Amino acid sequence: MKYFLPLIIFTLFISRHTFGQSAKHVIIISIDGFRPEFYQDNSWAAPNLQQMAANGVQANGVRGVFPSVTYPSHTTILTGVMPLQHGIYYNAPFEPNGATGRWYWEENLIKTETLWDAVRKAGLKSASVFWPVSVGAPVDYNLPEVWSLDKNMDRVTPIRQAAHPKGLLEEIEQNATGKLQEKDLNSDYLIADENGSRMAAYLLETYKPNLLTFHVFAVDHAAHQEGRDGEHVRKAVAAADRAVGNILEAIEKAGIKESTAVIVTGDHGFVDIKQSFSPNIILAQNGLIGKEKDNWKAKFHTSGAAAFLHLQKKGDQQTVSQVKKLLAGLPDSQKKLFRIVERPELDKIGADQNAVLALTPIPGVTMSATTEGDLLKAAQGGTHGFFPDFKEIQTGFVGYGAGFKPKTTLPLLGLEDIAPLVSRLLGITSPSAKAAKPDVLEAAVK
Repeated sequence: MKYFLPLIIFTLFISRHTFGQSAKHVIIISIDGFRPEFYQDNSWAAPNLQQMAANGVQANGVRGVFPSVTYPSHTTILTGVMPLQHGIYYNAPFEPNGATGRWYWEENLIKTETLWDAVRKAGLKSASVFWPVSVGAPVDYNLPEVWSLDKNMDRVTPIRQAAHPKGLLEEIEQNATGKLQEKDLNSDYLIADENGSRMAAYLLETYKPNLLTFHVFAVDHAAHQEGRDGEHVRKAVAAADRAVGNILEAIEKAGIKESTAVIVTGDHGFVDIKQSFSPNIILAQNGLIGKEKDNWKAKFHTSGAAAFLHLQKKGDQQTVSQVKKLLAGLPDSQKKLFRIVERPELDKIGADQNAVLALTPIPGVTMSATTEGDLLKAAQGGTHGFFPDFKEIQTGFVGYGAGFKPKTTLPLLGLEDIAPLVSRLLGITSPSAKAAKPDVLEAAVK
């Protein structure tokens, strides 16, 4: 045994240095609804983001996944692969007999290796605060994003129950945030991002993890209400920037500034909405969706602005043909509101393998899952979920600190490029590291 332990340490040292470790600590901050203009347009009150972008690596845009919604996007950030491979297809799974309110909360639903897995295999430590799909994750210090289907339960209790190790939230309340109540973590209030950043800062200063993943979510909530711009959106961006600033200060107080790389990215952009289209009404009117929950042949599962067609009977091409005929028979004024994404294109973008086709609307239109009422309604606010092939739906990227090149602008990244960058920075092996794009690594990392 006395010979075995040094061999393990030597192996870990060699494996990490073979892959050019340039940072001992990597922090991934995801701002939900993050857009490049937050760090490229000084009219947004984001001095920390703008300073980091000016002195580090920034991207003019980051192409997301389809649908461009939070949970599949965050899982792609963490795995370097698309939903087709990692298995987190939407925020909420398609439930054939009606939505229960469940989301993809549990990490064991991810079908591929994550950065958390790779970090643990390398003998390193990790921490996470409010990252999607993280309940039960292989994370040393974990406060997952989760809530209860019981409407009588507050939002804090499920996090307290799912925290790892047990008692971690109580430890943070005692040392960093004070006792947390329902509204302290509610996305209606900007204090939620402040409290999240205090939690992450405490973990950084106390445990100095090699990888920290932290999800900031109030910008998304504000943009759903007001669209791309608005008083509350601008306040939420300023609050998110403050959260980033708290992390930067924690890095300095922990004494790890020179060895820490910080990545700020997001999951999707935002699009202003004027109309809502409900394709399931067409199916219901033509006998494909009945009144009873289990009486249906085809059903659209909406995810953000997009809608994905599922069949009760796999391979039912007769029903698929009927749906296509119904869509083709709509008036031109309605057909112009969306395009059909066929299976070959879904395969190429890496979308849910169980959907036979999808509808992605034009900017300004969103999809609704309802089966009753008017097919087309007025709508307002903002949303995402669109096919990621236009500027407004892109998210952003800023890389700053150890390992990143100074004052560098990249034209476009993909969300799948982030995990390989992290693997390269930490010098660890992972499936995503093997899939890295050499030109991206060469452009961003020293």
